[in-house]
Amino acid sequence: MVEKSHTAGWLPNIYDPLRNIGHKVADWFAPRSDASALDDCYEINVELPGVKADDVDVTLDGDNLTVRGEKRSEREESGRSYFFSEREYGAFQRTFKLPPEADKDNIKADYNDGLLNLRIGKAKPAKPPEKKISITRN
Repeated sequence: MVEKSHTAGWLPNIYDPLRNIGHKVADWFAPRSDASALDDCYEINVELPGVKADDVDVTLDGDNLTVRGEKRSEREESGRSYFFSEREYGAFQRTFKLPPEADKDNIKADYNDGLLNLRIGKAKPAKPPEKKISITRN
């Protein structure tokens, strides 16, 4: 990206590489997920292979539902020479913005075999109160 400077003409923005690295790091540690809608609820599934249920935390802050936790390394390294290691360890976080009709008091979380299933109920639309209309007689 190029940013125009009033004094030096067109110069590259020196902060762009840092911004790009920040986005890539966030993507690297964000767990994969999918979201869908059913008639009565929204459902979010988050893949957390190798993560223990006790190492996962789900919080609601306003309209943001956040899943955070840590995948801990439990491998024995003494006496081994690794040729490669593609497994990821460390802290992760993923935040989902809830839609306006989400029932924030009706959120359930289940964890089974490395899959976190979040079910967010849909708020029932408020039924307007019945109103009696008076009839004018002529």
